[in-house]
Amino acid sequence: MARRPGRKAPPSPLEQRDGVDPVCLRLPGDTGGMEDVSGSGGGRPATIRGYLLERYAAAIGPARVEAMLADGRFVGEEGRPVNSATPYEAGAHIWFHRDFAPELPVPFPIGIVYRDERIVIADKPHFLATTPRGRHITQTAVARLRRDLDLPRLSPAHRLDRLTAGLVLFVVRPEDRGAYQTLFRDRRVHKEYEAVAVHDPAVELPRTVRSRIEKEHGVLTAREVSGPVNAETRVELLAQRDRFGSYRLLPATGRTHQLRVHMNALGLPLLNDPLYPEIAPELAEDDPGRFDLPLQLLARALEFTDPWTGRRMRFESSRELAAWRGGAAH
Repeated sequence: MARRPGRKAPPSPLEQRDGVDPVCLRLPGDTGGMEDVSGSGGGRPATIRGYLLERYAAAIGPARVEAMLADGRFVGEEGRPVNSATPYEAGAHIWFHRDFAPELPVPFPIGIVYRDERIVIADKPHFLATTPRGRHITQTAVARLRRDLDLPRLSPAHRLDRLTAGLVLFVVRPEDRGAYQTLFRDRRVHKEYEAVAVHDPAVELPRTVRSRIEKEHGVLTAREVSGPVNAETRVELLAQRDRFGSYRLLPATGRTHQLRVHMNALGLPLLNDPLYPEIAPELAEDDPGRFDLPLQLLARALEFTDPWTGRRMRFESSRELAAWRGGAAH
């Protein structure tokens, strides 16, 4: 029976692996802007094998695609393995698990600040990505929490940079996720950060920094550009010790690297920042091994009205920035 190419994917027949969902592919149709997966200009291939080779051979090599087929790594909607002769059916779905490259474990625990039937407020350590991305797949907060808490459908309502520690809100059930994501989208979550950075008495604080921040795909750093304002941060000095200060940062928006960019623009770059004011090769953004030099930025507090209960809720991280706590900011 012909399938409707745009239909929603059915439940996956594959379980998660190490807290990571399988990849789901919908086989494209051959009309209405369908991609030519055969490579010959003639529309769809005769078999799913042909599609997989066209899509993945350049990335992992045809031999690896063939080996995965032979091992039954690709499965269809009934959970039956796809083989080299399985016919192509536009609109059908197939699933598989990617091969995970070895990852250096992040040797810090994830704290649990709060948990109920709908949400988990996690206290993320430095160096742990929130969600799988790039080389960080199993060593991510969502994958570890799914395994540790036995919550396979857990998902984040927002993201926190890998190098930043502190509070992240996770949603237990997919049907509840939209309500919590909307809080962040509509700026109805009050967020407080703490940071350790150089101190300059010439910089008058408190102040609110407003600018336009853009980050290009594939470029490590974000930058301020001319144009309508899309990023706003209030900066307050909490305490000063020698050449360094402890700061409270209150973002009204959530642009990538916003706090780091705004502090650097004030001439107050964050301690141990590998990207601002300049990229430090020994502290590369994707280097997971510099556990002795964490970025001194902490998502200290989250406050919001719960969309289901109407309760005003506030959560605070129990973490401390090591440079300030230990007097290492010198």
